[in-house]
Amino acid sequence: VLYLEESGGGSVQAGGSLRLSCAVSGYPLIQNCMGWFHEAPGEMRLAVATIATGSGSTYYADGVKGRFTISRDNAKNTLSLEMNSLKPEDTGTYYCAAAFETSDACDGGGWFGGHAKDTWGQGTLVTVSS
Repeated sequence: VLYLEESGGGSVQAGGSLRLSCAVSGYPLIQNCMGWFHEAPGEMRLAVATIATGSGSTYYADGVKGRFTISRDNAKNTLSLEMNSLKPEDTGTYYCAAAFETSDACDGGGWFGGHAKDTWGQGTLVTVSS
């Protein structure tokens, strides 16, 4: 069973920074898609940053390019999201996600949900005040 656990959320003022971490256990994700999804209050859950764990290729949504950095530590089996220059519109719950099947096509969020074992973490709340 694949298990993801996020940490690192919190409250910051606009312009501040946060680092989110996702601990992965139960399954080796060595050639899979992983990513961070953002769910703003009343909005859909959308991918903001993704990574192909095999190639290291990354994708960023337009609204976070240049501000967010996704990274993967295969040795520690963790996924991170460095968030800088935070804006009030970044407020919401951030979910770590992993696809069960191997793939290198990880842009956007379409790689998630096609397999019953694709997994979300429980989410971590980020609040950015103006």
